Amino acid sequence: MRFARQALLMQIGLITLVTTIGFFLVASLLDRHLVDQYGQRALTAAQVLATDTDLAGAVARGDQPGVRAQADRARAASGALFVVVTDRHGIRMSHPNPDEIGEPVSTDPRQVLAGHEIVNVQRGTLGLSARGKVPLRGPDGGVIGQVSVGFDAEDINTAVLRLIGTTAAFTGGALLVGIAGAAWLTRLLKRRTLGLEPEELAELVRQREAVLYGIGEGVLAVDATGDVSVRNGEAEKLLGTPLEVGTPTTALDIPPRLRELLLSGRQADNLIALSGDRVLVAHHRPVQRGGVELGSVLTLRDRTDLESLNRELDNVRSTTNTLRAQRHEFTNRLHTLSGLLQTGRQEEAVEYVQALTHGQVTGLGPAAEAVRDPYLVSFLSAKKSVALEKGVELELAETSWVPSPLRAPVEVMTVVGNLVDNAIDAARVGAARPRVEVDLLADGTTLHVSVVDSGDGVPEELREEIFVEGVSSKSSGGHGLGLALCRQAARSLGGDVRVAGPGEESGALFVAELPGALEDGSPASEEAKS
Repeated sequence: MRFARQALLMQIGLITLVTTIGFFLVASLLDRHLVDQYGQRALTAAQVLATDTDLAGAVARGDQPGVRAQADRARAASGALFVVVTDRHGIRMSHPNPDEIGEPVSTDPRQVLAGHEIVNVQRGTLGLSARGKVPLRGPDGGVIGQVSVGFDAEDINTAVLRLIGTTAAFTGGALLVGIAGAAWLTRLLKRRTLGLEPEELAELVRQREAVLYGIGEGVLAVDATGDVSVRNGEAEKLLGTPLEVGTPTTALDIPPRLRELLLSGRQADNLIALSGDRVLVAHHRPVQRGGVELGSVLTLRDRTDLESLNRELDNVRSTTNTLRAQRHEFTNRLHTLSGLLQTGRQEEAVEYVQALTHGQVTGLGPAAEAVRDPYLVSFLSAKKSVALEKGVELELAETSWVPSPLRAPVEVMTVVGNLVDNAIDAARVGAARPRVEVDLLADGTTLHVSVVDSGDGVPEELREEIFVEGVSSKSSGGHGLGLALCRQAARSLGGDVRVAGPGEESGALFVAELPGALEDGSPASEEAKS
């Protein structure tokens, strides 16, 4: 039997048991109450009759016909079963049955004749009755007899049955309402539990705990109203913020891309998001069951290490391409130099060698001699070729000076690469003479980078927000991640990236401070190495 049906039958049984017990309890209380009520009614009638001085006088005189007449009138007026008046010896002076007059009462009259009032239910010559007995006093206050008034027990039973019938009707109605409520609750329970049995729900809970806390991915689920319903510790770790169940999505301190994804409810795969110093890959799925929207689930994977490897691979690939191009270029130059020497043009050969030693090999001009790191020179040389293909002139500022190699090439290449790529894109849509200038300056182990372009610049209101993931000054979609990665890489070194303002002519000026990015090139450090 399914749990919903078991619950319904249990509720019906419990309601039936409670109403049955209540019914019999009420019936018992009604019976007792009516017996007490009829006893008090008999006692009151006897008390009223005992205050009649004419009756007391008739008893004192022994006027049996007078006593009987008054008793019959009182019995007719009150509807009692009997009204019996006795003398001080307990001899009846009135009775509904004339044959009983002159006979002693069937119950012991001594307690009443001693001055006490009695209320009880007793069986007498006329059957079971509720009776009240009071002493009858003469003018001097002495007891001269007793007055006994009784009501038929059948009248009590009739009243009890009438009240019990009414109670039974209400009890039956309450039972029907209870059964209907139980059926409604059972349907509601079935709908709320999606028709699952308790053992299925227990198994789901065990599976959920195993899945949530047994995987290396972060899981964040929200219900149909947008409040957090499920999360695991990995999700809190990756997002770097507590995710309390019941918290609205709008109140979560999570990356804007993820918040927008949860609020929109749309499906997404392999969405890149930044959270602190982590690069996350997010998948989002809306959840439905039986046509009912249940919310959505967001899964998060940490791809920080993979992203770092990708960046390093891109840098190596760029350097390799540059070196390959330079190898061909050097081959051509060596052929040229060989030809000059073979033809006896020594002076031209010397001038050609001097031109090569002044940095013209890289295409970055004489300023490249002041940059001693091969990563930076190769990278900027490759970017210069890319810029030329896009019609942009890329130059290394003459004030550049980097006397020591890089200690954090991946982070530096991430910062410089994103700034240069953005500058090239900005210069292409900007001035008539697209131009980008890069300035590299070492200060101990700190590398200062400035990149200026000839584009349209960054609006004042976006100069800080442009580093937020998903925010871009470009009108086309698919942007808003590069500068966020750039700032993330800079801050991982303890530095930062910011918009310093427009350039000398126009466009935007980005500056970056990268502490610890360079090897220590001091003399003491060199001696320690040797």
